[in-house]
Formats: sequence, structure tokens, C-alpha cells
Amino acid sequence: MPALVSASASSSSPGFARRALTAVSQWIDSDYCPDGAEKMRNEPDRVDWVRVMPFVVLHLGCLGIIWVGVSAFAAWSAVFLYFIRMFAVTGIHHRYFSHKTYSTSRFGQFILALWAGTTVQRGSLWWAYHHRHHHQHSDGAEDAHSPHVHGFIWSHIGWITSRRNFPTDYSKIKDLAKFPELVWLNRFDLVVPILFAFSLLGLGMALERFAPGLGTNGPQMLIWGFFVSTTALFHGTACINSMAHLMGKRRFKTDDDSRNSFILAIICLGEGWHNNHHRFQSCTRNGFYWWEIDPTYYGLKLMSWTGFIWGLKSVPKSILEEGSHADHHKSVAAAARSVEAGHQSAYSTLRHVVPAAAAIAVATATAARGELPKKEEPPAMHKDLSSEIVNPSSASAADTVV
Repeated sequence: MPALVSASASSSSPGFARRALTAVSQWIDSDYCPDGAEKMRNEPDRVDWVRVMPFVVLHLGCLGIIWVGVSAFAAWSAVFLYFIRMFAVTGIHHRYFSHKTYSTSRFGQFILALWAGTTVQRGSLWWAYHHRHHHQHSDGAEDAHSPHVHGFIWSHIGWITSRRNFPTDYSKIKDLAKFPELVWLNRFDLVVPILFAFSLLGLGMALERFAPGLGTNGPQMLIWGFFVSTTALFHGTACINSMAHLMGKRRFKTDDDSRNSFILAIICLGEGWHNNHHRFQSCTRNGFYWWEIDPTYYGLKLMSWTGFIWGLKSVPKSILEEGSHADHHKSVAAAARSVEAGHQSAYSTLRHVVPAAAAIAVATATAARGELPKKEEPPAMHKDLSSEIVNPSSASAADTVV
């Protein structure tokens, strides 16, 4: 038995060491797959702890606030960087690279990819590949992050730690893979985040020296601007995977369980109108109607006025009419349910009120017809009243009748 255990350990140890070395190599080169990307994609779901250590470090880095403290400038910088990079997730990763809902030049495309790289959500090509795959298999067995298939936790954070989801399938994004500069940024996807982190560190050091009144410094800007803001950004984005298929309303009948949520639209700058998006993916805006707030679309519209981007795709009139028709019927149905509930409530109330009113009416009529006992003459003075003394119990009974 000891020999068997030793042999098993010796055979498994090299395998683990090889996987660990591969994972470490993938920190630098995301496309490094010695056994082939297809083989890795066909593996069962399992967490690769070595490969996801940078992701773990990102979360642990938030604890740095214990040592660096907080200043108003650093905290507001974290908020600003959350929203400016959420725009990069929604307007660049999603609406440009994943769906091509507007156009730009090749140079503009490269600038957009650099901006999106600061979100620390892998490369734009990896992001686009997985999102297109999600739409092809939404809430089906092949959907990597469906809460209905894999559960809430896996759809929110677990899927991104699985080995099978690390490689980028360039065959599914041929329109993007033909640009070597995009492939390079996707392959070495840690370069931009590292440069971004060091730039925040340098900014904080410069502010400490030249603007001491702001009360910040290099380490504080690094922790708040990079670690805290980026972690919040990841979980905000992940809410669309985990919650936009669970909470909200369904305007359109799609093959999945996508939903519209005003709350998620605020958190993710318009991405919360998820059911709209799944009904028609090719338009630039997710909030199809003017009352559906969509900050990402507003920002892209402003950018289009500069000429940096163009060709924003609108929502087809037929889709808008379909949505209005669905909303109308749902409003009518809701009103009918409300009226029915009102009738049932009134009927329930009458069931209690009518019997009580009837009882009061009967009691009143009975009292009106009844004859009150006549009052007896008072006894004469010095009259012997012993013969008129009545039993107390009978007197009580008489009083009761009265």
C-alpha cells in the first residue's frame, strides 16, 4: 500500500507541477496552451487556483485601505474611475467589440481597446468571444454563466475562474482576429492593467508633492483608484450575468430569461435593459424608449458628434411597436387584475358589513314595537312596605328584561 501511494503521488505531482507552470505562464501569455486551446475548452468546469491568483490578489488588495486610509480625493477618484471604466465595459467591450453597433477607424479601435484594457476584464477579443457565445446559448446548457443552469454564485464569479473558459476561440471572432494589434493586447492582457496601476501610483505621488492639500499619496491612489474601484467594477459587471436573468420584467418573449431592471441600468450605465438587448442585439442603445435611462448610449452619442465614432445603429420601428404592443397588453391585463381584485375586496367587505347592518336594523325595529313597563306609583309616607319587598334575583331578572 505505501508503494502504491508513493507511486500515485509521484505520478500526480508532475501533473500538478506542469499545470501550475502552465497557469503561471498564462499570467503573461493568455494564449499559451501547450495541449491546445480546444482540449482546454473541453475540460470539465474546475477552478484553476494558480491561474486566478491575480484575480484573488485584486480582491485582497482592497484590504490595503486599512493601512493607507482614505481621503475625499481618493474616494471620489475611485467612484469616477468606476463609471468611466464601466462605460468602457458597456460601450466598448460590449456594444463595439461584441456587437459592432457603431463604427470607428482602425486607430480609433486600438484606442478603444486600450481604454477597455484598464477595466481588468481580460482582452476585448476574449470578452467579445464569450459574450457572443452567451447569446448563441443563452440560458442553455452551453451558456458559461447562466444562473438557471449553474446557479447564482457560479454565474456571478465562478465561471471566470474555470480553466475551460480561459482560452479565446479566435475562430468565433474572425472580424476582430484579423487585427494583429488587437490580438497582441488580448494575448498579453496584463500589460495595460499593470501600466494603469503604476500610473495611479505615480499620480498619487505627484499629488502628494505638488498638491498636498488634497491629502492623498501614491499608495492611497493605488489602493482606491485601482484595487477598490476595479473590484467594484467587476462585481457591477457580473451583476448582468447573475441578476439580469433573475430580477426585473420581461417585455419581449425571448428564448432565454433575460429581464429589464432599472436598478441594474443605473449600476451598469444602461445594461440593465437586458431583455431589450436580447430581443435586438444590433442597436447601439439598450434603453429602447426615452424613459429607459441609458448613459452608455448618451456617451456614445456625444462621441459621435466629435467624429471619433459614427454609424450608431437605431432600434427598428417594428421592434419599438412590438414592445409598445406588449406593454399595452400587459397594462390592460394588470388593470383587469386590479379591478377583479377590487371587486373581490368589495364582495369580501359586504359579506361582513351586510349581516351586521341587518342585525342592527332588526334590533332597531324590535325595540320600536316593544312596550316599556309602566312606572309604579311611589309608596305613601308611613305605609307598610314589607309586603312589596321583592326577591333581589327576580328584580335583577326584571331589570334585565327592561
